[in-house]
Amino acid sequence: MENYAVFLRGINVGGINIKMADLKAALKDYPFTKVKTLLASGNVVLQSELGPAEVKSRFEECLRESFGYDAWVVVLTAARVAELVEACPYPADDKSTHSYVTLASDEAMLDELFDAGKALGGVEQTRLGPEASSWLAPAGGTLDSPFSKLSAKARYKATTTTRNLRTLIKVRDAADAL
Repeated sequence: MENYAVFLRGINVGGINIKMADLKAALKDYPFTKVKTLLASGNVVLQSELGPAEVKSRFEECLRESFGYDAWVVVLTAARVAELVEACPYPADDKSTHSYVTLASDEAMLDELFDAGKALGGVEQTRLGPEASSWLAPAGGTLDSPFSKLSAKARYKATTTTRNLRTLIKVRDAADAL
C-alpha cells in the first residue's frame, strides 16, 4: 500500500465547484483507502495498491463520472512530495514574496513552461525535478505576476497545477500521517 498526494487542477474556480465531502464520498467506489481532503483547492491524500499512473487514471475517471467535467490531476507519492518540499530553495513564509511549486504530469510540458518562464525575464524559478519547478511571486501580486499568467494558459491545463509551498507542506504532512 502506497501513500499518495493527488493535486486537482482548476477545482472550485471557473465554475467547477466541488464540495470536499462530495469528492470524498465519490471516491469510496474506487480502489483508494484512507482518503482525506485538504483545503478547498483540490488536495487529496490517500492510500492505494495501484501505481501512480493508475491512481491518476482512476481518480480522473471518478471526477469525470461523478462531477461531469474534464478533470486532470497530478499524482505523486508521499515520499516524492516530501523530497520536493525539501528541494525547494525558497522560503515557505516571507513577507515580500510567496513561494510556489508547479507540479506536472507531463515532463515535456513542464520543460516548455519552465523555458517560457525564463524567456519572460525577471522570474526567479528553480527546477526541482522532472515533475516540479518552484518560483517566486511578489506578495499580493501572485495572480498578476507574468509567470502566473503564463502557467494559467489553457495549453498547460491538462498537465500542470500550482500550489503555494505552505500548502505543499500541509499535503506532505497529511500524506505522511496516513
